[in-house]
Amino acid sequence: MIQRTAENRLKKLYELFKVVAVTGPWQSGKTTLVKHVFPHKPYLSLENPETRQFAMDDPRGFLSQFPDGAVLDEVQRTPQLFSYLQEIVDAKKDRGQFILTGSNNFLLNENISQSLAGRVVFLNLLPFSYEELKNENLMEKESQAEENDYILKGFYPPIYDMDIPPNEWLPAYIRTYIERDVRQIRNITNLLVFERFMRLLAGRTGQELNYTSLSVETGVDVKTIQSWIGILESSYIIFLLKPFYKNYNKTIVKRPKLYFYDTGIACSLLGITRLSHLENHPLRGALFETMILSEIVKMQFNTGSESKLFYWRDKTGREIDLLIDTLSTLIPVEIKVGRTFQKDFLKNLSYLMKLTGAKEAKLIYSGHQEQNRSDGIQVLSWKHLSSIL
Repeated sequence: MIQRTAENRLKKLYELFKVVAVTGPWQSGKTTLVKHVFPHKPYLSLENPETRQFAMDDPRGFLSQFPDGAVLDEVQRTPQLFSYLQEIVDAKKDRGQFILTGSNNFLLNENISQSLAGRVVFLNLLPFSYEELKNENLMEKESQAEENDYILKGFYPPIYDMDIPPNEWLPAYIRTYIERDVRQIRNITNLLVFERFMRLLAGRTGQELNYTSLSVETGVDVKTIQSWIGILESSYIIFLLKPFYKNYNKTIVKRPKLYFYDTGIACSLLGITRLSHLENHPLRGALFETMILSEIVKMQFNTGSESKLFYWRDKTGREIDLLIDTLSTLIPVEIKVGRTFQKDFLKNLSYLMKLTGAKEAKLIYSGHQEQNRSDGIQVLSWKHLSSIL
C-alpha cells in the first residue's frame, strides 16, 4: 500500500469526533485507507446487495451488530441508516465510533446534514499526490518522469498500484462514473449529452466558467448546466476557483475558473492519449495549471489547511493564477508551463506585490532551476510543491 499523507489527519479526527466521514471520488483509495488505519473495526460495504438490503429493511437490527462501531463503506447508498446512527452515537460518549465513506459528497452531505450534524467531521481524500508517489517505491520508476507524464496519466491509484495503462483505465472510469454515479445523483435520461458536456468542460479547464456558452453548445438550458456542474463538483470531478473580490484596481471579474481534479480524466475526455499529442497541444499550459492547482488542493485536504484559494484578474487583463489567503498574509502564485525560466514570468507577480504590499510571491514552472530572489519572489520547480502552503 502506498502511504497516504491524509493518514495522520484521519487518526487525529478519529480521536476527536464520534463519527468520521471520508469522502472523495470513486477509486481514490478511501476503502484501502480506512481498512489500513482501522483494522480492528468491523468492515461492511454497502455496495454489496445483500448487506445493503439488510441495512435498508432493518436499520436498527443491522447496526445492533456493531456495539463498538464499524466502518461503513459507500454509506450514501443507504440513507435509512443515518437517523439510527444518530441515536446510537448520542447514546455513548465514546469517540471514533463509526467511520463512513462515500464517493458521492452530495448525497452523503444531504443525509448527514439532516441526521448527524455536529457529530461528524469530514476528510476529503483525492487520488494520489505527486509527493505520495515520490515517497514510495514507485520513486525509482517515476523519478525520471516529467510533467507531461503525470498530466497524461493523472493520479488515480489503479494506474499506479495495479499498473493499468491509463488509455485503458481512464475511458472505462469515465463510462462507469456516468452510468453509476450520475444516475445515482440525478435522473438524467440522455447520458450521451451529459458525456458531451463533460468533454466540453475538459476543453475549458483553467478557464472562466461561462454557463451561457455551455448552454448554447450543449443545447440545454442554463439551469440544467448549473445542475450538471453541481453533480461534477459533488462527485469530485471538477472544482471551481473563485475570483478574489477585494478592490485591487477595480477588479471586475466575477466568474469562477473551472478545474478538473485529475488531469488524466481531462486528457481522456479531450482524446489526448499519447505524450506526442500532449507536447504540442494548445491546452498543455491549461492542463499543467490544472495539475498544479489540484496538487495544492490535495495538500489542503490532506493536512486540514485553513488557507483559502482564489485567482485575481483586473480590468486590463492582468491575471494571477492563484492567491493563497493564509488568514495572516496573501501569497500570489503564478504557474507557467515553460521549462526555461524567463524574467517575463514575473511581471504580473511584481505588479500585484507593489499593488498590495505583499512581501512574498511564488512562481511555479516546469523547469528545474530554483531561485530565492531579493524582491521576495521564490522560483519553484513543480516537483517541489510541498513548500507552497
